Amino acid sequence: MSTPDVESLSYEQARDELQDVVRRLETGAASLEESMQLWERGEALATRCQQWLDGAREKLEQVQQATAPTPEEE
Repeated sequence: MSTPDVESLSYEQARDELQDVVRRLETGAASLEESMQLWERGEALATRCQQWLDGAREKLEQVQQATAPTPEEE
């Protein structure tokens, strides 16, 4: 089973997979090599989630600026 490219994941997909990675790492059942791979995947997933959140924050700020009354309108 191949894992999807992190860049193609939605926020929810990346978040859910990140939660799974954390659970797997917390069990301590993985070998050192597998743990390193999980850690690297988790880092990439966390970065992807942050990208989604940053993008959402930027869109909200743009909407707020576009809908905020100007000093002349107040």
